[in-house]
Parts: sequence; C-alpha cells; structure tokens
Amino acid sequence: SLYDHLQSGVTPEDSHVYVMYHGTSKQAAVEIQRNGFTPSRVGMLGAGVYLSRDIRKVIRYPLGSSDSNRMVLKVKVNVGRVKVINKQGHDNQYNWHTHGFDTAWVPPGVGMVPSNQEEDCVYDPKRIKVMALLDVTNEHPEDHKEYVMFHGTTKEATELIKKNGFTPSREELGPGVYVSRDIGKAIKYPLGVSNNKRRVLKVKVDVGKVKIIDQQNHPMQETWHTEHGYDTAWVPPGVSMVLSNQQGNCVYDPKRIKVITANILLVLPVMNN
Repeated sequence: SLYDHLQSGVTPEDSHVYVMYHGTSKQAAVEIQRNGFTPSRVGMLGAGVYLSRDIRKVIRYPLGSSDSNRMVLKVKVNVGRVKVINKQGHDNQYNWHTHGFDTAWVPPGVGMVPSNQEEDCVYDPKRIKVMALLDVTNEHPEDHKEYVMFHGTTKEATELIKKNGFTPSREELGPGVYVSRDIGKAIKYPLGVSNNKRRVLKVKVDVGKVKIIDQQNHPMQETWHTEHGYDTAWVPPGVSMVLSNQQGNCVYDPKRIKVITANILLVLPVMNN
C-alpha cells in the first residue's frame, strides 16, 4: 500500500509514510485542513507538529475541552530521517532536527509522557497530509439525517461485513447494529479481543426516526422499533447505560448503513509491556 499502518510500539523506519493522528479543536481542524499545520514552538521534543500513531492518545486532546469541541485528524506522514528519543533528558531531546533528523519518536512505555503512549514530532509540516477529519461528538442525532459513525469489530467480521453487510446483534437496546459517532467508544470494541485483532469501520448512517433512550429500564428500551416505529435508538453520554458511559446508537435496519472505509485502523496500536 501507499502508506503503512504501523503498530505503536514498532520504531518507524526512515523515509517511510505512516498513518498518524492529531487531536485538536473543531475550529483548529478546519484551519489545518485548509492551510496545513502550524508547528508548536515548544514541547517535550522542541519545535514541530506533535502526532501519534496511537489514536487512544489523541482523542483526549485538546485537554480540558469538551468532546463536542474535539476533532481527530487522520494524516499520512513521510517521516524522513527518524531519531528515537527514549528517555527524559536525552542529549538530542530538543535539538534532533539540527542533527539532520526530520522526525523524533518517543516509544510507548518510557515514562516521558503522562499517558505513557507513543508520540511523534515532525519538524516540517509539509511532510504531513490530512486524509480525514474524525468526529468525537456527543450531540443528539436529528431525524432523517445522515451521519458518519464508527463500528468496532474483528478482522474476520470485517471481511464478512464487506461481503454481506451488517448482521444485527442483540444488546442493551434490543436487536440492531450498534454504532457510535464517538470513535473513542468504537475503538474499545469488541471487548475482550486483543488490540491487533480489532478493526474500526467508518460508516455512513441514515438514522431515520430517532428515539432517545436516556435511562436504564426506559419503557421503550427494547421496543422502540417493533412497537413504536423508530429506526434508530440513541443513548446520550453520561447516562450509565453502557460500560464506557459514552454515546451510542442502535440502528434497526442494516440497509441504513453503508461502509465508507473498511479499516479506519488497519492495525490498532499495541502497547509494549
């Protein structure tokens, strides 16, 4: 392929192109898409654009911002010459670029960042191309509109979905296809499956008529479609109906869902122990 989806614990190779992610505000995301990145002047690795191959890291940014104002940029990066910075106080922590390197890479698990996840700093923003804007959103879906959503699944199930479409499952909202506009939720599923076997599908959903289910044991929790004619049930974030406490959607008819990207994450990040 043109670029690699590299596991986050694997050192990026010189002169390769990799998929990475950058968390920012919605306003900044639109600016970046239009005009390109503006490097930070300061940071843990000095001047440059800060990115990560681990999407779990970037969905928390900007820190202190509400989910409704967050956006994740999916980008491809020609890393050029890569310097590994694997400890705080490394001799080249801030001056790697003056030694002829284009990208500095902090491996996961070395204690340089609070999250202990991997990080990349790219000196020249021209090395970065924006591929897609991914929403981290909690707003109520409106009736009869189309939305981009995400579905966490396995590598094997992805192939079946591509071939035959979605098969409804039965969970807390009854039968249907479970999707979320919050990519942060989708990347956690399926629960109990190792990261390298997970895939995230990016889909387009015509939600039809939407019913809000905002409490456990809601009178329409499992009957919203069969008895009341709704096409999609939506659980807002923070109502403690799902383990993640994040927003989710259940779409009764799989024909309302079209796969846009079969693997938004071809290889999900694997953390080093």
